[in-house]
Amino acid sequence: MTDFFTEKELIKLGYKFIVGVDEAGRGSLAGPVVAAVVMLSIDENLFIDVDDSKKLNSKKREILFELICDNSICYSIEMLDNVAIDEINILNATIKAMENAVLNLSLSPDYLLIDGNRYNSNKIPFRTIIKGDSICKSIAAASILAKVYRDK
Repeated sequence: MTDFFTEKELIKLGYKFIVGVDEAGRGSLAGPVVAAVVMLSIDENLFIDVDDSKKLNSKKREILFELICDNSICYSIEMLDNVAIDEINILNATIKAMENAVLNLSLSPDYLLIDGNRYNSNKIPFRTIIKGDSICKSIAAASILAKVYRDK
């Protein structure tokens, strides 16, 4: 089950605008890649059911999608189609979708928590976390937004 441990540690270090970042579609052979970025309030009770999207059934993901959209501080979802993926490859398309999602947030984050082990940023401090969507609440929320959006 995910928790806010990582976010709370970053808050203690002085960060205020922490976002979770994840993608959906990177493993598929065709179709778009979708990246989502979410800034949650640290509310243990409100987001108690938020977990890795792969651990949830589609009905639960849909319910949590609405909860996250309605109650997050801000969020952004970006998609790159198969043409872009073919031009720049899936890894670069994933990173570009993530960067676009970060740029389109209504608040500028001061720290990124990213699912996986690769990302580049010269501007915003970040940490990649392998299996972050099953550890970190913000990344799990992003995984739900990306998965539901892509599936629609």
